Amino acid sequence: MGILDPTKVTRAALQHAASISGLMITTEAMITDIPQEAGVAAGGAGGDPMNQYG
Repeated sequence: MGILDPTKVTRAALQHAASISGLMITTEAMITDIPQEAGVAAGGAGGDPMNQYG
């Protein structure tokens, strides 16, 4: 394998980052996770099911 040159590693990382950012710019849609707030409870029992405010 040999010795890894830090400059080559940095160059490869920047090239890969540029490639991914180019894909992100040109895509029509992107799939990601929606972060959930810690204080928000998951849907559960209780309350009027027809009342959207709980």
